[in-house]
Amino acid sequence: MRHRAVRDLMSRPAVCVHPGTGLKETARLMAGHGISAVPVVDEDEKPVGMVSEGDLVRAQAELPEPAELLPAGHARAGRRRTGTSGRPGGTGGGAAGASGERPGTAGALMSSPVVPGRPEWSLVEAARTMRSNGVKRLPIVGETGRVLGVISRADLMTVFLRRDDAIADEITDDVLRGALGLSATQISVTVSEGVVRVRGRIGAHDSPELLERLCRAVDGVVDVQLDLSGPGQASAA
Repeated sequence: MRHRAVRDLMSRPAVCVHPGTGLKETARLMAGHGISAVPVVDEDEKPVGMVSEGDLVRAQAELPEPAELLPAGHARAGRRRTGTSGRPGGTGGGAAGASGERPGTAGALMSSPVVPGRPEWSLVEAARTMRSNGVKRLPIVGETGRVLGVISRADLMTVFLRRDDAIADEITDDVLRGALGLSATQISVTVSEGVVRVRGRIGAHDSPELLERLCRAVDGVVDVQLDLSGPGQASAA
């Protein structure tokens, strides 16, 4: 029994850009492939940053309104001219980004440093890494550090879409029979909307706590409800 690995759910091959790639080309790639972010890679195809839809929208939002670029006397009648002193400086302006790339490129806009993941990681490890670093996706790198794919929060959500019968089969085969040595005549398992219900009789040396923990470790499980009898349950109480 094991959690599915990152390699099972990551998007691949990865669609990447280089620091000098223009923002329009970056946006075209994202739209054409139906993805929300791209890794920015160096000449060795190793990740140096990420550019997301949010980054592109933020760059657009930070551009000045056309009326703000006109002298005060040219402002349209009846429209108040908005000053720019309170607006944040846009990454599409005149200064180069932190990477030293020219404005209007992926390198000037990207979020860096990047937080990479590994294809052999469990989905739990990937989710914890995203949460602890406050990121929505991870570029996945191989042994050489080159980008192999990308996993996002949306990919991790698919765990909750796992079919109930697949969850029940894994618990029956891998948890009950494989890990605990319990037979189908002792224990029955039903799953509805990810909620596992375990009914049956356990022996004096069987642990309800361990049974529950192993069931909760199965991908797609939302909750576990035990309805057990026997010496093991009595001793646990």
